[in-house]
Amino acid sequence: MEKNFNDKEMLTDLLNSQKQLACSYNVARLESATPALLSCFTEISEDEHRIQRGIFNMMHARGLYPTPTAEEKKISEAKSAFGACVAAL
Repeated sequence: MEKNFNDKEMLTDLLNSQKQLACSYNVARLESATPALLSCFTEISEDEHRIQRGIFNMMHARGLYPTPTAEEKKISEAKSAFGACVAAL
């Protein structure tokens, strides 16, 4: 039996695939052995990030990926936690 996917399911699948691609290219950038290879992977990685952002923006505009406004307290907590991680380095 054939399954028909709705817009949210298809876009979610696309977004998740783009996230995986972006992560893979980020690793490739970090492990590039030559400047030419680094440049190549950087360009591809930036393209993948733009595509990912475009899919996210489309989903958000259609109400398929709602993002609640963060409370000021939560923002402060995240900044403190991040600051502690950086300080530990």
